[in-house]
Amino acid sequence: MKEEESKKMKKRILAMVLGCAMAATVLAGCGGQSTDQKEAGKNTSATEEAADGKVYKVGIVQYVDDASLNQIVKAVKEELDAKGKELGVTFDYDGHTYNGQADATVMNQIASDLINDGVDAIVPVATPVAMVMQAATEETQTPVVFSAVSDPVITGLVDSMEKPGSNITGTSDMLDTEAILDLMLAAQPDIKKVGLLYDKGQDASTQPIADAKKYLEAKGIECVEKTGTTNDEISLGADALIAAGCEAVFTPTDNTVMTAELAIFEKFQDAKVPQYCGADSFALNGAFCGYGVNYEELGKATADMVVDILVNGADPATTPVQTMNNGIATINTDTAAKLGLDYSMFADMCEQVKETTTAQEFK
Repeated sequence: MKEEESKKMKKRILAMVLGCAMAATVLAGCGGQSTDQKEAGKNTSATEEAADGKVYKVGIVQYVDDASLNQIVKAVKEELDAKGKELGVTFDYDGHTYNGQADATVMNQIASDLINDGVDAIVPVATPVAMVMQAATEETQTPVVFSAVSDPVITGLVDSMEKPGSNITGTSDMLDTEAILDLMLAAQPDIKKVGLLYDKGQDASTQPIADAKKYLEAKGIECVEKTGTTNDEISLGADALIAAGCEAVFTPTDNTVMTAELAIFEKFQDAKVPQYCGADSFALNGAFCGYGVNYEELGKATADMVVDILVNGADPATTPVQTMNNGIATINTDTAAKLGLDYSMFADMCEQVKETTTAQEFK
């Protein structure tokens, strides 16, 4: 009993520390509602029980507005709609979909609203919001099915990947850092200096950056680290890496850099510095290479877990956290052309090589 209480206390403290850290760097404004929620009043059909089945209320909360997380949320909704039609039930997320705006105060208010609304499950997208939702549901034990949490064990969200424990499970976008750095060295075998651009406050970046430093140092390659917690700081970090003479830049699945990507990719293009990142959405927003999970598939898998818990009665405590296959390299062909960089060798190193061009959102 004492050990269990100790675990709960540690999780509460971790969530409180996270909230305090984020509150110091939040964006202006406190409105946490998404467009979906604002439009919900115009369409009440999703909140009416289907004639042939039950209605399940599902809260969806993404950490911040960026291409990666938007892609996941879109996939979650589409899969819930498809499964609802197939099973003759309704998964009602209209009026329960929020954007946390990277603001601890907003996310805690969202958590309270969802619990007061009596939602049947909550889908937090990204580590910080997952931690807030986990802490908020300790009393109600409302099922929490997270998505895009890079290391749920280190962050204390779950006891283990196989047996999460308590009321929480989900999907992880854990990155194979060595694999993406192998791509970097294949394309640039004579590289001597690599920049590491990330937000040191992002749990998703902690382990991949440590792994990258170990990998590069073992190869005798110099590392230059630059961090930031805002778009402006990330932009300045990009400038500093270019000024330092970095020949390539590595960024893991970092939401802060993802949010700033459209503002920095041209800096790297103009300087002829390829950026290798931990998600396909970075490539969509201008980076040379995004490597890792397919976020559409991640969102779909997350929704399937929600369905299994709500419809089939699966227990989150014993439902293993799902990880996706890190074998897809997404190349921005616009950027590759401007860099004059050959990536043909990637086809023999990955499960799949996809090509994209610069845009703001996946269609």
